[in-house]
Amino acid sequence: MLIYVIRHGQTDWNAELRLQGQRDIALNDLGRQQATGNGEALGRLLGADAAHFDYVSSPLWRTRETMERLRTAMGLAPDGYRTDARLKEVSFGDWEGLTLPEVEARDPQRLAARDASKWDFLPPGAEAESYEILSWRVASWLSEVDRPTVCVCHGGVIRSLFKLVGGMDGDEAALGAIPQDRILLLRHGAIGWL
Repeated sequence: MLIYVIRHGQTDWNAELRLQGQRDIALNDLGRQQATGNGEALGRLLGADAAHFDYVSSPLWRTRETMERLRTAMGLAPDGYRTDARLKEVSFGDWEGLTLPEVEARDPQRLAARDASKWDFLPPGAEAESYEILSWRVASWLSEVDRPTVCVCHGGVIRSLFKLVGGMDGDEAALGAIPQDRILLLRHGAIGWL
């Protein structure tokens, strides 16, 4: 298995520390720069082999724009990729669009429950998911990867990869920083930032 994973570039909601989830928020100027920078770095890493990789993205706009900027920076056609809904971000349900201080003001008990067990916590709302539920989607996608791949996805998906591939404890995976200007490499059962 050889997968290069890139988190989408920054959005205004990322900058405001809002729970973005599956809301379809566009990149901001910094996010566009991050996407292009990751594409330039990946282009240097892959060289002529870049054209032989499978390219897959979450269907949300921030990941698709990141992928298109990344591919352009690599000298590839921007639209030469596919999407997979299993790579969507975790759904924060009714909390999407809120900051954690806003959640605390509305529902301090639930926020405390989330802090006590972030991996398994299920936010309120019909569409809400825990990171554990998200990891089931990611595991399904991962089981079908059959050739070298470049994947653009979300922080929650990367958290799932740290647990599924890296064997990290769920709550530890749920807490780590997931940068938007670095590339994650999965190779031979190992995972780490480049």
